[in-house]
Amino acid sequence: MTTWDLASQLTERQIRLANELRQCDGQGLKRLTQAALTWLETNHQAINALNVFPIPDGDTGTNLLLTMQAAYKEVAHSTGNHVGKIAHAVAHGALMGARGNSGVILSQIWRGFARELEDRETFDAEALVSALGQARDTAYRGVVKPVEGTILTVIKDCAAAAEEAVIHSQDMRWLLEQIMNAATASVARTPELLPVLKQAGVVDSGGKGLAVLVEGMMRYLRGQPLDRAIEVIIQPLNLEAVGAALNAVEPGQEWETVVDFRPLQPLDIPILYSRLERMGTSIQVGEGDGLYRVHVHLLKSKRYEPIELAEELGTVVNVHMENLLDQVDGLKKDAGAEEPLTLTPVSPGQVGVIAVSPGPGLSRILGPLGAAAIISGGQTMNPSTQDMLDAIDRLPTDHIIILPNNKNIILAARQAAELSAKHVRVIPTRTVPQGIAAMLHWLPDGDLESVSAAMERALDEVESGEVTTATRSVELDGVGVKEGQVIGLHNGQLKLAGDTLQAILLRLLGLMGADEREIITLYYGADVTAEQAEHMAEAVRAAYSSPEVQVHHGGQPHYYYILSAE
Repeated sequence: MTTWDLASQLTERQIRLANELRQCDGQGLKRLTQAALTWLETNHQAINALNVFPIPDGDTGTNLLLTMQAAYKEVAHSTGNHVGKIAHAVAHGALMGARGNSGVILSQIWRGFARELEDRETFDAEALVSALGQARDTAYRGVVKPVEGTILTVIKDCAAAAEEAVIHSQDMRWLLEQIMNAATASVARTPELLPVLKQAGVVDSGGKGLAVLVEGMMRYLRGQPLDRAIEVIIQPLNLEAVGAALNAVEPGQEWETVVDFRPLQPLDIPILYSRLERMGTSIQVGEGDGLYRVHVHLLKSKRYEPIELAEELGTVVNVHMENLLDQVDGLKKDAGAEEPLTLTPVSPGQVGVIAVSPGPGLSRILGPLGAAAIISGGQTMNPSTQDMLDAIDRLPTDHIIILPNNKNIILAARQAAELSAKHVRVIPTRTVPQGIAAMLHWLPDGDLESVSAAMERALDEVESGEVTTATRSVELDGVGVKEGQVIGLHNGQLKLAGDTLQAILLRLLGLMGADEREIITLYYGADVTAEQAEHMAEAVRAAYSSPEVQVHHGGQPHYYYILSAE
């Protein structure tokens, strides 16, 4: 038996089998972090389902999971026992991998926790209480306008419970149980603190995610199962060979999607193949070290379906998507084919713009308007802090503006700006139309502060609308919605629900003051053809005669149309 095996067994006895847990070292914290991650992997889809709004952005569980995966990756192979160094590594991984508002706040929780422990070889109950207090304070400081009834409230209640419990016992196992109970009770109270949750009949998803993490640690200490992983009997395949792109495009197959995922339970391979066959062809499934790679060719409108299937079955660890039509030499472009992405060059000393775009068509609009870098992202696909930092580092200038173009990406952008050594300003664009309006005020040779101020003022010049399909039944803000109905959002707020796409779009434009605007723009999504979009534009012109009506390919998933009224 190696020294590492002996140390591992000692850690196991220390944090799971001892009558009382008085001290925890770095390896103990590592095991607790792994347990929290594993339990989150098991439950993240249930957290996704807690989405308040009936729109396809129920990805809080996924964002938390990706953040925790990045956090644990930093210590997965560490053999160190210094708890401060382990905590610092976990916090750094969470910081770089943070996705969405919930992931950013979770990274701040880890950041505060690690800061309190940075000089410690081990921690005890008193130190745990102090670390939770720092975690709470750091998380609240990281949000411009803290909202109660969210993950912030849950960490605050956890810290308060720890302060009360430590008076009665120094046993950290018992202390953690009190913290877990407080987290559960806090989550249950979130609808009373945030009316929108009560309207929707759900608890806060971010708060629930934090409670799941604490529960995972407690389940590990109790010896309770965290997953159902069983060795699958299947002929191993070379993952790289399985994922290699094919040279030919089959009739009707436009995109290649490759998904790597780790299943939460044994896979029924024939059923998996059957479900994939409904999506496309050229299907290959490989397995190695418990990781599965699915490769499939499919229509552009279905290119996200394999990802959704993989998330249903387990934990997605990597995704590759490619437009196969671009690989075929001599292929004639049709009217709907995508033009190459053109970005705006930026020189040292100039103001460079990084824009987040949810679709290839929108990217091709933002680039020529002035974006020097485009980050793919939007609903259900929030980029991480590291993604933002990479884009910042690649630009040859140190004066940079970021346009998140989605409310759930703003915090990650701000976190990246804080971490960067460059001068970075974040314009809080919540929609793509706001981002485009801001781009019209960009001056490459202007002063960073003046340019960013002008771009932010431009956000009030445009009204935004979105038309999509309801993912759940709910009554919210007086609007009754049934799952599967078409819904309209005005500046991010649910306003309309109905059964007809055209009727909802026209009514939504009415709420956006279309008759009083000069230009109405329709950005049509991945599931809408150019012909359908032009037909919709004619209906808009017939209903609203005053403004000019423009149509552009957006290519965004989930949303039939993104609307702009200027």
